[in-house]
Amino acid sequence: NAHAAGRWIQSHGGLTNEARDLLSEAATRLGLSARGFHRALRVARTIADLDGAANIERGAVAEALRYRAAPIANVGTR
Repeated sequence: NAHAAGRWIQSHGGLTNEARDLLSEAATRLGLSARGFHRALRVARTIADLDGAANIERGAVAEALRYRAAPIANVGTR
């Protein structure tokens, strides 16, 4: 999954419609770049693989998005 092109995973990785909708909504709300979008998609594919799932379900996308680093507020201020 790390070496697969993001577009390939998106079209051949078994992404369900519900999972695609969640990922698209998250990309808009979180301001994900194309790279961030495809990185989350790769992680979701890996989660699905570890679960033995043929398709990337909504739960795998949600879990992948939870692994994203949370923004650090007020860096460098006290």
